[in-house]
Amino acid sequence: MVASVAAPQARGKFSVDKILGANQRANKLIDRLGPEAVINGTVGAIMDEDGRLVMLNVVKEAFASLSVREMIAYAPIQGYGDYLDDVIAQCFSQSRPDGYIRACATSGGSGVIHHVVHNYSEPGDTVLTSDWHWGNYDSICKDNGRKIREFELFDKTGVFNFSDFKTKVSETAAVQYNTVILLNSPANNPTGFALSPEDWDNVLAFLQEVTAGQDKNIILVPDVAYLDYSGEKEECRRFFKKFGNLPSNIFVIVAYTLSKGFTMYGQRMGAMIGISSDKDVIDEFVAVNQYTNRATWSNSNSAAMKAMVHICGDSARIKKLDAERSQYYALIKERAELFMKEADACGLTYLPYLSGFFMTLPVSAPQQVVDDLERKHIFLVPLGKGIRLAVCSLPKNKLRGLAAEIKKSVDACGITQ
Repeated sequence: MVASVAAPQARGKFSVDKILGANQRANKLIDRLGPEAVINGTVGAIMDEDGRLVMLNVVKEAFASLSVREMIAYAPIQGYGDYLDDVIAQCFSQSRPDGYIRACATSGGSGVIHHVVHNYSEPGDTVLTSDWHWGNYDSICKDNGRKIREFELFDKTGVFNFSDFKTKVSETAAVQYNTVILLNSPANNPTGFALSPEDWDNVLAFLQEVTAGQDKNIILVPDVAYLDYSGEKEECRRFFKKFGNLPSNIFVIVAYTLSKGFTMYGQRMGAMIGISSDKDVIDEFVAVNQYTNRATWSNSNSAAMKAMVHICGDSARIKKLDAERSQYYALIKERAELFMKEADACGLTYLPYLSGFFMTLPVSAPQQVVDDLERKHIFLVPLGKGIRLAVCSLPKNKLRGLAAEIKKSVDACGITQ
């Protein structure tokens, strides 16, 4: 019998991160054979065409300008006031919703998801998200004593499955006081899909219908981690306006992060942005989440917040930021289009992709295909129902011919798509 001193709710917790594991194996092979011999499509960060990790120049300059105090001082528990103002402005730009809006600093986008699950659902509750979603949603829910329930993201025609969304929300709202819904859009991880303006209209109209006259709340969480690489700056943000003037029992909490848009991956800095027609809801939002900050990680990364403030306090730096983001958005789009063109040519199926860091190939036995690809020094991420490819991190010379190699492995394994 294996001894355990963990509390009952913690016993048996164990996780092997498939993404980090595949990346580590790829890097070991690179060390042995050289970078040209390996295709590493696992990394969820922007790499340039020479395979180097990208840090935006304007962000690099901002960090270099910080004083010692700005780098290492304890920050306020809620976050610096100017940082929170800049988060709201950067997130919404010209599409700020009507209503009461406040923000609270978090440890990356993960911190937002943690706080929402911890503070807006009850132990034993079900949290809703799409079947294609970031795996850490599951871990956060499980670690907090909640369960994930999935609705199908796509219908048979490849568009948003509004019918299944309605079914799952209705069933959950019928038995829970709060229904938390995690919607990673635009640039969904792992598919690159996004809800259309019409999809958002349908979702919001239905949520009002299902809560009308009920002592029930919907907590809607748009996870916009990849927002800044999802389209033209203002156009891709227009859906935010739809969150204004909603009933007070529909509370929107935007999960915002500096990891991607400011290329601050390891700085672990983000914010949760609350939007409500009710001031009391917003005041409570700051109080409870600030408390959970203190009880979880205390305060946040001072240097990352001050670097953002340095950029956003100067219109010329914001223009430089926008220009650099546009440059890398265009590069990722070129890579995705190259892969999709070659996939179409060889008959390799991929899920609907619009923008963002990742694409997904649906396969019935993903681990088998990934194992076969690794024998050819190609590293991708196996998911429950498919394989994730990080177009953000693969230069175009490594994407050329990749679709055909994947197709060969799918066929060699006798796998259906």
